[in-house]
Amino acid sequence: MPSDRNETAICSEVARLLKEERLRQGMTMTDLADSVGLSQQMVSYVERGMRGPTLVTLIRMADGLGIELWKVIRDASKPS
Repeated sequence: MPSDRNETAICSEVARLLKEERLRQGMTMTDLADSVGLSQQMVSYVERGMRGPTLVTLIRMADGLGIELWKVIRDASKPS
């Protein structure tokens, strides 16, 4: 079973990758939030790792960015 530390690192990396993609696309947090029906505050919490988002929230954010969540998780899980 993976350690909590490993799970935390993967969650942090998922958040970083989502933020990186949002910025790459030139979107603000508000743009993303509005496009997927989340609050800007929730997007901020997720990107900063302050809240453990639900799977539904992650799917909505990935959809809003036009990316597949499974690829983000795969990339976040790769050893550094």
